[in-house]
Amino acid sequence: MDENAYRQVLSTAIARPCPFEKSILTRCVTCSLAEKHSVAEREVVACSDEASLERCVELHDALRHSFAFALHRRDTADPLTHAQEMRVQCGGLKGLQFALDRGSEVIDVAALVSRARQEYGGWAGFPYEQIVQWAAGNYRPR
Repeated sequence: MDENAYRQVLSTAIARPCPFEKSILTRCVTCSLAEKHSVAEREVVACSDEASLERCVELHDALRHSFAFALHRRDTADPLTHAQEMRVQCGGLKGLQFALDRGSEVIDVAALVSRARQEYGGWAGFPYEQIVQWAAGNYRPR
């Protein structure tokens, strides 16, 4: 299938694509709000809650920006390689989990994001430096 045609079908089939799709599909993390679908023989992940999706998109964007130096990227708008995106998603979420309670297993992304926002009082209070340091030193792709 043509990649452009696939993207067009995907955009009409999935209303709320999950920003942490890669990490969920590789079983790096789980999410109670994730809905898996098959589109053109590929598995994709959508979010079942609009408010949670907005929080996850904001966190993903903040993580991409925070990881720019560690990934040797100047422009955070440029697409990342699969390995770089996995470092942002898996490493970022596990680093956030570590910052919260010194554990690295993310049980539920939606719950983690809600808990972190309450704990740190919003995105500005997140310990991004600690998250990136943990990911750089501890996250290893399988």
